[in-house]
Amino acid sequence: MQATTGEKIAFRLRWLRRRPSLVLGAVLVGFIVLMAILAPWLAPADPYQQNLMQALLPPSADHWMGTDAFGRDVFSRILYGARLSLLEVALGVGIAVMTGVPLGLVAGTIGGRTDHVIMWLMDVLFAFPGIVLAILIVSILGPTLINMLIAIAIFSIPIYARLTRNLTLGLKQLEYVQAARALGAGRLRIMFDHILRNALGPIIVQATLTAGTVVLTAASLSFLGLGAQPPTPEWGAMMSDGRNFLGVALWVSFFPGLAVTISVLGFNILGDGLRDLLDPRS
Repeated sequence: MQATTGEKIAFRLRWLRRRPSLVLGAVLVGFIVLMAILAPWLAPADPYQQNLMQALLPPSADHWMGTDAFGRDVFSRILYGARLSLLEVALGVGIAVMTGVPLGLVAGTIGGRTDHVIMWLMDVLFAFPGIVLAILIVSILGPTLINMLIAIAIFSIPIYARLTRNLTLGLKQLEYVQAARALGAGRLRIMFDHILRNALGPIIVQATLTAGTVVLTAASLSFLGLGAQPPTPEWGAMMSDGRNFLGVALWVSFFPGLAVTISVLGFNILGDGLRDLLDPRS
């Protein structure tokens, strides 16, 4: 018997109630994405426009989150900062995944000396704390947004290389991989069609969790002056601009910090929800 529309809706609601982390994380991340997409229509002012006569105005009907030391609308700058943060996530996580996953796949599949060399390189990167390595790289390359994203990607690569290698070592011992090898499947086909396809779940979960780390690290580097440079509306740089006015204009740093908190929390909760969803034992 075919289920009615009401039964389908009730089933979906029960499915969502059993996964509160997934729903809450998706709502928070979706909120940030909508902010970024609708920024040109939601922003009440140009995020770069200065008006020193309206500097450090408190939140009001005209400026929902007040203005900064240059009279720029904080709400508008946060909306456009969401675009930059999502770009940082896409490029930072994307570069790390596209580099780390193939390295881990090759190391786990081929093994031997190749595995030792790749994992030795990953251990060297792991020897440095992530934020320290990022500061070192940006200090060498120069404090720009692109160099900051390169630094974030470099210290994230070992995470995906190790994860993919461990998954590959387990998956290549399974019967379907052994059967494909016995039937004459080539190494590349086994790597991508049989191993990588079945390792995508944990990789996607890790990418979601890494997204929160990227947002926090990018904000930290920009706060230190090693990331996006003024007048770019970047959340970390906005917090840095307002640190000298905490006693008289708390909102200049508070609202960008709140945006970072919501983003990091959303990606982390979404990652937990995806982990539960993609776990075959749940």
